[in-house]
Amino acid sequence: MNIEKVLQDSIKAALLQKFEVSENEIILQPTKKDFEGTYTFVVFPYVKTLRKSPVELGNTIGEFLKENSGIVSTYNVVQGFLNISVSDSTWLSIFKEISADKNFGQLPDKNETVMVEYSSPNTNKPLHLGHLRNNFLGFSVAQILAANGYKVVKANLVNDRGIHICKSMLAYQKFGKGETPESTGMKGDHLVGKYYVEFDKHYKTEIEALKAQGLSEDEAKKQAPLLIEAQEMLLKWENGETETVALWEKMNEWVFAGFNETYKKMGVSFDKMYRESNTYLLGKETVEEGLTKGVFFKKEDGSVWIDLTDEGLDQKLVLRKDGTSVYITQDMGTADLKFKDFNMSKSIYVVGNEQDYHFDVLFKIIKKLGRSYADGCFHLSYGMVDLPTGKMKSREGTVVDADDLMSEMVETARERTNELGKIEDFTSEEAEELYRTLAMGALKYFLLKVDPKKRMLFNPQESIDFQGNTGPFIQYTFARISSILRKAEQLGISLETLPELNGLHESEQEVIYLLSQFPNRIADAGREYAPSLIAQYAYDLAKAYNRFYNEVSIFNETEEDLVRFRLAFSKITGETIQKAIALLGVGVPSRM
Repeated sequence: MNIEKVLQDSIKAALLQKFEVSENEIILQPTKKDFEGTYTFVVFPYVKTLRKSPVELGNTIGEFLKENSGIVSTYNVVQGFLNISVSDSTWLSIFKEISADKNFGQLPDKNETVMVEYSSPNTNKPLHLGHLRNNFLGFSVAQILAANGYKVVKANLVNDRGIHICKSMLAYQKFGKGETPESTGMKGDHLVGKYYVEFDKHYKTEIEALKAQGLSEDEAKKQAPLLIEAQEMLLKWENGETETVALWEKMNEWVFAGFNETYKKMGVSFDKMYRESNTYLLGKETVEEGLTKGVFFKKEDGSVWIDLTDEGLDQKLVLRKDGTSVYITQDMGTADLKFKDFNMSKSIYVVGNEQDYHFDVLFKIIKKLGRSYADGCFHLSYGMVDLPTGKMKSREGTVVDADDLMSEMVETARERTNELGKIEDFTSEEAEELYRTLAMGALKYFLLKVDPKKRMLFNPQESIDFQGNTGPFIQYTFARISSILRKAEQLGISLETLPELNGLHESEQEVIYLLSQFPNRIADAGREYAPSLIAQYAYDLAKAYNRFYNEVSIFNETEEDLVRFRLAFSKITGETIQKAIALLGVGVPSRM
């Protein structure tokens, strides 16, 4: 049953029959916590035209709903707000529908494919805190879209070539002394990242030496021998020079092994991996096509551009004068390749907001080229993540490493859990699994509960609190429900059939209302690409259940039917909490 639609149709009928007003759209709001009711209809817009007081209008519509809707038990009018209470029998009917729906929370199949591209790391350094937000956001959006009925392809375009990669390679060649992940005990991505920092350190020393000889800052940066060598190495790589390519392959292999280990810890995965080394030449044919169509133009020096001044932007280079690609060139080609591979209706790029301009340009170019998939392209732009200690810089080695942060979170979970002292009967394996589940739940939930567009401050200590709007609070609620259900099983209480009841506690009404909203929240989150909406929903549901738990007895209740109903009610709530935070990539422990 769709309560909102029944109420909307009944209000339309009331306006037509009582006031001869034909209304196409009726907007309902959730009733404010201070007032009795579930839904509120604002009557103010009709006061002037109907020349009736707000109270008279509200009472007339309210009485009509009680007599004709079949679902309204009572109402109250506060100034121009008609607050509507839904009958217990309606809530019970809805709960039965939810209980019987084995796929509750999964929306109908849309027969469309969507690609979500996220992570997009560089193979010259390990993943860091910013990558955590990116990966968690991309993975969660993919889960949410799958729940919305889309076939989802999770893609990762790895930046494994270019001058920054050569910087790590050159520094390793000069200063590495044959180190390997095995000889050092370091993860491969960490080892390669060490030499990216090493390059920057020596490069800065060279710059200062050149400045001391009288060169300007810009001249010194361009003429530093290390940078010139890195540029030469890039040319060797592009020309397929055997030794350079062998070094590139070896170091890339180390990095990918490290990335895979980190992705496993994160709990994210991909269906398709694209590598820039295989795609960087794509797009040159697209440039020729664009020249033929008049979308691009060539300057006197031979470089190719697009003029986007009519779109409120500027002129943008799409091919250098020497015929080499720029990022936008390969991105045009890769966009064509992805569409050719999967023929998707939507292509979502999860990339930080520092690339807003780049994607604005890319999508306008794709549109002007007449690509059929142009309207389905979307840049899911997200804000940077800061720590209380300030901004991070990869080349200076001041980045908060993703592996280190995840390990620290596990240690924090261990400390907090042991302080509470409730897991004495856990085996060491069960305890370790609990610490990991809590740590990743805290981390993911904290990074995803904020609107993606907002820049955010990550506080590890705050994230793992067992009270308030945190992952561990929601996980604890699920564990509490699991404990209740284990006790019911021990007592031999059957939950197979729902008992018939006549009434509900107010807290039970609130939880059933929230349960009924789960499909709507999934649809909203899918439409807005916003896991934060699911995070808020999971928190609201957990909070409402805890209110029920504190106000209503389960096992001390003397009436058997009430005990059975409250157990079934707890079971469905627990399952919905689990489904909701699974959309965030968060797991739940059955014991805490």
